[in-house]
Amino acid sequence: MTGGYLYHRRVADRAAANDARLDFVSVPTWPFPLPVAAGPRLLRELTEKRPDAILLDSIAAAFVGPWLPRKNLPPLVGMLHQPPGGIDYDGLRRYAQKLLDQRAYRFASRLLIASDDLAETLRRSGMPADLLRVVPPGRNPADDPVPPDGDLRRGRRAAVLSVGNWVERKGLLDLLEAVAVLPPDAVTLHLVGDPDVDPDYAARVRVRLKEPDLDGRVVVHGLKTPAEVVGFYRAADVFALASVREPYGTVYGEAMAAGLPVVGWNAGNLPHLARDGVEGFAVPPGDREALAEALRTLAFDDAARERMAAAASTRSESFPNWDDTARVLFTEIRAVVEETRT
Repeated sequence: MTGGYLYHRRVADRAAANDARLDFVSVPTWPFPLPVAAGPRLLRELTEKRPDAILLDSIAAAFVGPWLPRKNLPPLVGMLHQPPGGIDYDGLRRYAQKLLDQRAYRFASRLLIASDDLAETLRRSGMPADLLRVVPPGRNPADDPVPPDGDLRRGRRAAVLSVGNWVERKGLLDLLEAVAVLPPDAVTLHLVGDPDVDPDYAARVRVRLKEPDLDGRVVVHGLKTPAEVVGFYRAADVFALASVREPYGTVYGEAMAAGLPVVGWNAGNLPHLARDGVEGFAVPPGDREALAEALRTLAFDDAARERMAAAASTRSESFPNWDDTARVLFTEIRAVVEETRT
């Protein structure tokens, strides 16, 4: 429901409007590096489908990289939502995946990048700048919002929404610590996202939620549909995500489009979306006191919150919607196909 998965679903929904069709071939959900063994079968299946081009997502690149080049394959276009090696792994896994990802991208005719921040990272790493095209996600996750039940403030000054799966890089424990030191009447924090992606991390979060200083301050909603997520955006006062590595930060853009000031670390792509003190607060990574102070300001200073909310809404108008994203993506793929045929 989030990130690159939602990106491709939204683009596929708009393929016909762009005189195109997007079919999916999936990598087996085996533990790393076992899916590498499925690479030859995947490439054979792709060849048999006879597509005009292959759009290779960054989650799957490592698993076909060792088997490239291959005869009779159409042009390859990379779609990068993360840098080579990914963003959720460390150590040997990250090192091995980085090598495999880089090998796959060497055979790409174009690399479509989800954010300016990620594109800058790739240029600095030595990827050819002339192959890179930034195609950011849309700001509109759903057209028909489903509102949540009741007042999200729950008697407090502000309702803070955080949307993200419970994985360590999303910084949920940092956000909980920031909320815990606020005055009891400051904020009610609402968590939307899958709590079961990383069971070990989720266990730590659940232990923290049971501490007395968070009693009644945090509401866990779990997975929600895109329409329900939009309903939460529209019912909240502030959006917060303390993510340390967010290649684009789709949820920041969605929240700003709903008129929410955003709070997060001054890291990843957030500085490209929101200016500190204008559309919200981008505080030094790891500074929980600064994170808490940003939330405190937005909870108790109504004028500042309203000013930043208006600025966030205005800034979001420069972000693409999903129709824009799909049009650019299929235009880039079509250009690659035409270049290959000439």
